[in-house]
Amino acid sequence: MALTASLTRRTPEAYLTRDRTAERKSEYIAGEIVAVAGASRNHNLIAGNLFGELRQQLKGRPCEAYTGDMRLAVELDRHFTYPDVMVVCGEPEFLDGGHFDTLLNPVLVVEVLSPTTEDYDRGRKFARCRRLGSLQDYVLVAQDHLHVEHYTRDGMRWVLSDHREVDSVVDLPAIGCRLTLAEIYERVVFDPPPGSLGSTGGG
Repeated sequence: MALTASLTRRTPEAYLTRDRTAERKSEYIAGEIVAVAGASRNHNLIAGNLFGELRQQLKGRPCEAYTGDMRLAVELDRHFTYPDVMVVCGEPEFLDGGHFDTLLNPVLVVEVLSPTTEDYDRGRKFARCRRLGSLQDYVLVAQDHLHVEHYTRDGMRWVLSDHREVDSVVDLPAIGCRLTLAEIYERVVFDPPPGSLGSTGGG
């Protein structure tokens, strides 16, 4: 999903009240409410593939997979976001007892990269998500080529596994799941690079 220009500055409480009744989702970043724009076909296919595969593998186990409609509280006073896919194992913890729309303890967070959010997903968002004691895996998935970056918690460190081949396997031992890039990118079609034989440009 893409983020559009900041709308206004609000308190976290005002943001949550607004977001729960708004027609379109927004994220909250250090006092600013930022609208979440629509996503591309590839983005939706990849996020759907990830959710579907994880949900299937988690059947019968004490884990739940959520789509991009579940809000995540990274910092209760500074940062609320909507990851593309999340998984929680054990008892899910939510902000506000009467609402079950803001998760506090994901084990896995997955972001499908968009041109407008890639730097944010790699930088400030990941830096803040690393502070979640529950988080064991942070996965970044490119939508315009085969590339999955998997960060795994190892004590105080985060270890990167880089995947670029269609038969490469992303191993997620914290939730007992394994995903191939073939599964993640099923039905996804990449645009040909400019100047290639598949390009429709004139000349």
